Amino acid sequence: MSALSDRKVSYKQPPRSILDRTLSQETRRKQALDDQKRRRAKRIDSERHIDLFAGLRLGDSDDDDGGNADAEIVRSGVAQLAAMLHEGPSGPPPTETKDLELPTAFQPKRKGRRKKAPPASKKPKPNKWAEKIMYAELLEMPETDPWTATPAFDPDADAPLDGLPPDLQTNWVAVAPVPTGKRCLAISHQGSGSIGVVPNTVLRSRLLGKPLMPRFPSPLPSDTILDCILDQNWQDNGILHVLDVLKWKGQDVADCESSFRFWWRDTRLCELPPPRPPTSSAPASLRPNLASAPIAPPTPTSYKFPYPTTFHPIAYHTDTTLPHLLARIIPLARAAYSVPVSVPVLPEDGEAAMDVEQLPLAQTVQPAQVELQSDGLLLYVAQAIYEPGTSPLSSWVPRIALAPPGAPAKATSSLSPLDTFESLVKRRLAREHSAGHVTDEAMQS
Repeated sequence: MSALSDRKVSYKQPPRSILDRTLSQETRRKQALDDQKRRRAKRIDSERHIDLFAGLRLGDSDDDDGGNADAEIVRSGVAQLAAMLHEGPSGPPPTETKDLELPTAFQPKRKGRRKKAPPASKKPKPNKWAEKIMYAELLEMPETDPWTATPAFDPDADAPLDGLPPDLQTNWVAVAPVPTGKRCLAISHQGSGSIGVVPNTVLRSRLLGKPLMPRFPSPLPSDTILDCILDQNWQDNGILHVLDVLKWKGQDVADCESSFRFWWRDTRLCELPPPRPPTSSAPASLRPNLASAPIAPPTPTSYKFPYPTTFHPIAYHTDTTLPHLLARIIPLARAAYSVPVSVPVLPEDGEAAMDVEQLPLAQTVQPAQVELQSDGLLLYVAQAIYEPGTSPLSSWVPRIALAPPGAPAKATSSLSPLDTFESLVKRRLAREHSAGHVTDEAMQS
């Protein structure tokens, strides 16, 4: 009866993740950041080989022996090792032939069929590129206490909780607008020809690490890994949005802080040469199914890209102060925006392949503006390094309200997470203004 009564008591309690403060997103975020700092310090110490010198100490100096010049020195020769030597090959070693057995290869074979062992079940090896992307958690924004439905209160900070990270204005980096698309890894390999002509880049999915399309040529240097978002209409605009960088030209950048990685990404992408236009349009077999694919916005031409050609970095913002969030970042996460692209010019017959080797680049492409829709806002802890898998060090604020698990797509609330985020930012800003006003009055009095 005790178990049944406990079950009745906890029937309508809030989830454990809300009741237990040790499981909150803020607590897990602090713990993950501390673990990263500890692993980073340990790795640096191991690379400096500090452990090799931990047990070393300075020996006694010559002055500590008291000048004892009559110390006995033991000298021994190699005579004592003579007994350990084997006798020379004066005669053949004794052999015993009684228990001599023939090798297995010379033994007579037994008649009869040998039972075949059942085939061992081969488990598929996990792909080494699976779950290598740092995936953000949905930002937890608890406005009210789950028991009393009143504004939550933080006893440690002696202030009401507004659902936002306490260090949002100082230790975070915002990425907005985040486009709609599919997360993937862009991996460039060593090619045997010139960069941009020989297929050297492959896109791999986030969960399974499988290729999303065949290899294609790109201006990326070899041994480069990028965290990207493949645009939902990439066959119409040829855009691959670059979110983060893990490795560039063999140099590991994943162990660097978020703000440095974003700066490195923009700096290196600006140095790339302009992409060469594809030699042909995408075949019908590679084009998306129009019945299931989302309707693409109108494009200047009817050209279909066989692979992405434009590597567009997603804008990041190191200024995450409350006024800047309200005036700049949140409006960017809401509105549509345009991106310049280069669309190849189709031949006159519309079917023949373009001879890009004989035509200059300016005559084979034409500039165009493509309108894109924002999917929301990403927040990264500024001091965090890149780690694979879902991490609380990166938070996601979608623009559109999400449907509960198992509910139809139409069963969404009218207030989206981005609307909640904006209201909480306004509330914190108003509280800071009121606190500053009270402080000024106290100083004047």
